[in-house]
Amino acid sequence: MNIVIHIENVYKDFGEEHILHDICHDFEEGKIHGIVGNNGSGKTVLMKCICGFLLPNKGKVLVHGKQVGKEVDFPEDLGLIIETPGFLPTLSGIKNLKILASLRKKITDETITDILELVGLNPNMKKPVSKYSLGMRQRLGIAQAIMENPRLLILDEPFNGLDKQGVADMRSLILDLKADGKTIILASHNSQDIDVLCDTVCEMDSGVFTVIR
Repeated sequence: MNIVIHIENVYKDFGEEHILHDICHDFEEGKIHGIVGNNGSGKTVLMKCICGFLLPNKGKVLVHGKQVGKEVDFPEDLGLIIETPGFLPTLSGIKNLKILASLRKKITDETITDILELVGLNPNMKKPVSKYSLGMRQRLGIAQAIMENPRLLILDEPFNGLDKQGVADMRSLILDLKADGKTIILASHNSQDIDVLCDTVCEMDSGVFTVIR
């Protein structure tokens, strides 16, 4: 069993507010791990601790064997969508992705075109992102998360704003990514998303983490 993410006695407070309480959990490679919980339960804060956007007050998070915030600032080989994806609003989707890709120079323009088509967006569309629907922005966010072919994906409410067909398309894509060997952490309000996609399910409730299956 290969552990991709190891969370050990993690606490996160904001002042007097206790968000995460003594979380211990291992996420195994090659599976889709579901996290359920109401708004404010701590799901997004936990995901941000895994990514290094927030650091725990106590405890530690290891991703691919390296401690986040100590040995790495941002885990290697990670793609993510957390909250509303941020893009440059005056530019088209493909221009946004090309700018992001230029930072690490890991992929070609051809790959970006292929990824946009994969998530159901037209690569030739000149429309600026500011004119995109919420569903189109979400598709673009998923494209950005997967375009560099990361081994680990963290997807926080990836189906937000998608219509019925969009949800079906993205569920199919996520299952294909799992079949390709990816490890995926998925938070969703929709119990059907969790039932259809996830190999393991955990619940966050007032910062307490419980394994459901």
